[in-house]
Amino acid sequence: MIFELTVQLKGTLSGEHGIGLVQKNYMDIAFSKVHLELMERIKAIFDPNNVLNPGKIFPDGE
Repeated sequence: MIFELTVQLKGTLSGEHGIGLVQKNYMDIAFSKVHLELMERIKAIFDPNNVLNPGKIFPDGE
């Protein structure tokens, strides 16, 4: 898959405008579960009401 190859080649999933609706569900290719949880916790501190890009940054729940 293109995202796996991108990360293997030291690239990133995000583009100029950040993680997109397609890329967000492939974040686990580039980041561990611990890293993703930490990012979500940091976002929750600065955006406790989840009004900044809701549903557009982190992978969909399972």
